Amino acid sequence: MAVQKPATSERTQVAIVGGGPAGLMLSHLLALDGIDSIVIDNRTRHEIETTDRAGILESDSVDLLTSSGVSDRVLRDGYEHEGVDLRFNGESHRIDFQRLTGASVWLYPQTDVFIDLADARERDGGDVRFGVRDATVDGLLTDSPTVRFIDAEGLHREVSASILVGADGSRSMTRHQIPDRRQFYREYPFAWFGFFVDAPPSAPELVYTRSEHGFALISQRTDALQRMYFQCSPGDDVNDWSDERIWEELARRVAGPDGFTLKEGPIHGKTVLPFRSFVCEPMRYGSLLLAGDAAHTVPPTGAKGLNLALADVKVLAETLHRVILDRDRAALDSYSDRALKRVWKSQQFSYWMTTMLHRLDGASEFDVKRQLGELDSVVSSEAGSRFLAEAYTGWPTVAAALSA
Repeated sequence: MAVQKPATSERTQVAIVGGGPAGLMLSHLLALDGIDSIVIDNRTRHEIETTDRAGILESDSVDLLTSSGVSDRVLRDGYEHEGVDLRFNGESHRIDFQRLTGASVWLYPQTDVFIDLADARERDGGDVRFGVRDATVDGLLTDSPTVRFIDAEGLHREVSASILVGADGSRSMTRHQIPDRRQFYREYPFAWFGFFVDAPPSAPELVYTRSEHGFALISQRTDALQRMYFQCSPGDDVNDWSDERIWEELARRVAGPDGFTLKEGPIHGKTVLPFRSFVCEPMRYGSLLLAGDAAHTVPPTGAKGLNLALADVKVLAETLHRVILDRDRAALDSYSDRALKRVWKSQQFSYWMTTMLHRLDGASEFDVKRQLGELDSVVSSEAGSRFLAEAYTGWPTVAAALSA
């Protein structure tokens, strides 16, 4: 019987479980403060950067990438959107973000955000270890928590730190170490059928469509590649949807007297995306702090997932500055409440957008008329349009809220 070699022991100031955008951005911000960290992830870098993830970035998220020195590629390769269209009763109504809030959003895939961050950590000599396995954590109620894992070369490692951060996604291992956590769920009875199409954009900005046949989102990706979605059943099989059937379904959902039409082309990358809202409270247990999808997920309707993770990280980086550099460990006590305040605002907005735009099973005629009245109130009211614009672009008081 082979004898297992003892684990190699290491020490760092912050150990981060999860090397997606949240974990890498936190590691980057800590490095700017002179705080050491080690990041681990059970996926390889290739696996992460070849998994397509869409992305709409709030202005603050773009500023975080550019001002912190990660990359300015979002400004060169991303697409600035100064508004969106809400389409119902066969007509489109533009919500002008710039006029209402003075802010924009950027169409820039999460996959590219990850690549920018991974490149930046490599450029700056960051300690990021992809492809690990069998990670476990302990000592969370001490001032020296430990993470153990087997690295990509098969060597056993043990890393102790002052703080442990769980940024390991919606299937988080670290979240399950919080014994008295409360978990809040909202399951939705529908999903999105998503696909890529090789064609020019059908519209210059996103078109959120509510029709009697169900929701549709006309999105973009590049000048020659687009991403589109429509409401479907969670149990739908992508193989049951031929290209012809997809185009017929989308066409009847966006049809209207204004003559809006779709630019068609070859379809690929079909997938069914289930919907769920989830929040874990608290986001802290002893020396463990959660960030991003490890603590919460939102439906994609409000484009909040990645932005919410980056907002967590901004609060967390400031908190860890106080804990490690200012030796104020009591600062840990405020992290969860500060982060959750924005989490629940984002949950409310995502839920509102989702229920306002999707066909709801069992809806009465009253429910349908009320839903249309809600949409009309949003587009015909300056206050209603501004509420949507402020929430979608990230709220104008976000900087004050994060530093409060």
